[in-house]
Amino acid sequence: MGIQSDFIWGAATASIQIEGGAAEDGRALSNWDVFCEIPGKVADGEHALIGPDHFHHMKEDVRLMKELGLKAYRFSISWPRIIPDGVGKVNQSGLQFYDELIDELLANGIEPFVTLFHWDLPFSLHIRGGWLNPDMPSWIEKYSEVIVDAFSDRVSNWITLNEPQCFINSGYFLQSHAPGYQVSDRELALAVHNVLLSHGKMVSVIRSKSKLPSKIAFSQATPYVSIPYSDKDVEAARSRQFSILKDFAGSAVIYTDPIHLGKYPQEYLDQYESILPRIGNDDMKLISQPVDFFGINLYNGDFVTTGADGKPSVVPRVPGYAHTCFGWTVSPEIMYWTLKFCYERYHVPILITENGMSSTDWVHLDGKVHDAERIDFLHRYLQNMKHAIEDGIDIKGYFVWSLMDNFEWARGYYERFGLIHVDYPTGKRTIKDSGYWYRDTIESNGKYL
Repeated sequence: MGIQSDFIWGAATASIQIEGGAAEDGRALSNWDVFCEIPGKVADGEHALIGPDHFHHMKEDVRLMKELGLKAYRFSISWPRIIPDGVGKVNQSGLQFYDELIDELLANGIEPFVTLFHWDLPFSLHIRGGWLNPDMPSWIEKYSEVIVDAFSDRVSNWITLNEPQCFINSGYFLQSHAPGYQVSDRELALAVHNVLLSHGKMVSVIRSKSKLPSKIAFSQATPYVSIPYSDKDVEAARSRQFSILKDFAGSAVIYTDPIHLGKYPQEYLDQYESILPRIGNDDMKLISQPVDFFGINLYNGDFVTTGADGKPSVVPRVPGYAHTCFGWTVSPEIMYWTLKFCYERYHVPILITENGMSSTDWVHLDGKVHDAERIDFLHRYLQNMKHAIEDGIDIKGYFVWSLMDNFEWARGYYERFGLIHVDYPTGKRTIKDSGYWYRDTIESNGKYL
């Protein structure tokens, strides 16, 4: 038994990380544009105003996607490009850019997977409270209506929100991402609930207004990713995987349980019930509407054993452990165990919406980019994914992060995750060795993993 013939092989990006064109065709400021203006928040004082400049290289980039053999491309829509004030008047030039991108993808046999929100909130909504404002679900509902009306005649696959564990916890508590705040636990709990209500409203919009039959996912980051240290530690790893972090808004389970099980986890209620916002009678019904995929972004994890007290305990890393340029552990076993734990808990087909690594990539003297470490990384992770599929875990697709080198949030341009190297001063693109390896993997449908 191998990987199913209709498996979705793709690559992913996000609007603000690749587009540039920040002041063109009516795009307004985002919260990230303003966050980059704060000294010390982004590596080397960088910004995303130009970046890889996909806005001006779109057709070239799609041609490269075709050369890579991609079956699908996951990208996000820039809300400030579509509705500059966040609500109200729609910018038709902004819609046209994505209209042309979608047509170009389809003309090249590449299926578009649209993420409606990947962190770039209109600045005009940020100064009205952003995710702390109880009107946020209504604002994002109206924005979603515009996108679904414009593109659902050609787009069938949708991701509502990407990684609230990052844009809420890192943005409103850890101060490391936009808007760079540290708010109270009470306010964090409100933001979490606003995220969940927003997801529910977005699902309703897609289901009721899409012109084509649609498939929907919600995509989460995975803190507390856990690998059993031995066969005796499976339940310890599973328990830690679904535990509540001290900074609770960074936990996966407080988002995924309401969406897929229709309730907050009991551990969350036990610890924070006194500060939770009022939960309406129909809130969980709205939040837990059925979705088609369990979207998950996977990068690294920890080995976990059962401690002397019977509780999960992280195994210390050995000196010189393998890690990426970002400092994340190379831990391919997560592609088996995390997917297994999530599938057994939620029973929803899985879509791996991000997986990849940052490395020290440059153009060599022969004009090529030789990134052997990334090839080995992807090979190891995909081997474990294939093992999970062969063990009966229903995995529908896989998206490499990322299609191209890009603005990597607070790390600026220090990290290179792409299958395609970007020379930022000139915009020149060079497919890396890993891109050609991935093309061959797609062509064989993972036969040689």
